Amino acid sequence: MIIPAHNEERVIARTLEPLASAAERGALDVIVVCNACTDRTADVARAFTGVVIIESDIASKTNALNLGDEHASAWPRIYLDADIVVTEQSIRATASALTAQRWQAARPESEFVTTDTGPIVQAYYRARSRMPSLRQAMWGAGVYGLSEEGHRRLGRFPEVTGDDLWVDRLFSPDEKTVIDTAPVAVRVPRTVSSLIAISRRNLSGARESAPEPTDGHDPGGVLRELLGTVRSPLTAIDAMVYIAIALSTRLARRGRQERWERDDTSRR
Repeated sequence: MIIPAHNEERVIARTLEPLASAAERGALDVIVVCNACTDRTADVARAFTGVVIIESDIASKTNALNLGDEHASAWPRIYLDADIVVTEQSIRATASALTAQRWQAARPESEFVTTDTGPIVQAYYRARSRMPSLRQAMWGAGVYGLSEEGHRRLGRFPEVTGDDLWVDRLFSPDEKTVIDTAPVAVRVPRTVSSLIAISRRNLSGARESAPEPTDGHDPGGVLRELLGTVRSPLTAIDAMVYIAIALSTRLARRGRQERWERDDTSRR
């Protein structure tokens, strides 16, 4: 398991605690790659026995992923964002599916944690959680795994904003799966401005990953999918909120210099 981390001292312990026992007994190789950290991320991670720490001066998530790959030897390989909480059982289930050689890419189920968020953010994620593409793609959960064969198709991670989007588009629908297991807890932005900032980053990643937006990032496809989820006045309102955020994201992106957008509200 490879965990890229940039200034994650507030959340890295939360991420490592469910995996600590497996790392200590050698049942799971856990590698934390601290990239250009200026805080105590590495020190906090070192408190967990069995966890390997790599430090780099390069502020790049994809470079951190490649460094982790260079040090890792076990297969299949799981990639986990430093602010995502996943159980050992979910990792084992994902690894088992990849080891069976039926799937080249897989991830656990996911659920959005909307505690302490406002009604607009909650409506957005209610709409998103109803969309079938969420249960089919590798992006959006902060964790995914690759078999050894699947990793050969990837090679090295390119310098892109959305590594999960890039990986997702390497595989056809019958080569990837979402495992029915304990869901990953995805803590969402607490404010509308943070949600738009993260959505702007995701939009940039989608445009890097393919010449044309596909796999749930085509505006027409998203609209059709949203309309298919409308079953009541509440679901209609949720869908309208989702569309409003999507339009705001595109408007906010115009004329802006590309940069890495990070949400700190979910890391409090």
